[in-house]
Amino acid sequence: MVPIKVKHLASSPPRSGRCLQRHNSGFRLVVGCIPYRRTSENMSSLQEQENLEVLLITSQKSPKLMFPKGGWELDEDIELAASRETLEEAGVIGSLGVKLGEWTFKSNSQEKFNKGSMFALLVEEELDDWPEKNVRQRVWMPIKEAREACVHPWMIEALDAFVQTNAIR
Repeated sequence: MVPIKVKHLASSPPRSGRCLQRHNSGFRLVVGCIPYRRTSENMSSLQEQENLEVLLITSQKSPKLMFPKGGWELDEDIELAASRETLEEAGVIGSLGVKLGEWTFKSNSQEKFNKGSMFALLVEEELDDWPEKNVRQRVWMPIKEAREACVHPWMIEALDAFVQTNAIR
């Protein structure tokens, strides 16, 4: 796991606009995380998935649930971008784990396609104040419930990759 220092960004406004965001072959590049926590430290490997919760957030415009993600900007490496987006949108900080994969998906707000990379993030701190606190809610839930609640098929695939790759160890 890679510790990323982003806490100083918690008191900053979220980055906005798309002029500094990365693109590749016509695709906007986005990054995000599947934030998770353990609900019990005393568990066997068979119980591990049952003793985990993942954090979903609401969309800015609706109560639809998803994992935090956003644009990867030109002045960031991919790990910093994923950690920053998770802090801005979900108000959590932690240890960034493995890259779970890449997915291509159509933007809901624009008629363009994006390439999204997702990481596991073991949450170490849940902030009381964060940049998008006033426009999002966060919800912890077990993996099985999150799989049913998440509105984006590509994020459900990322959640499946999270479980399958042992990212939770």
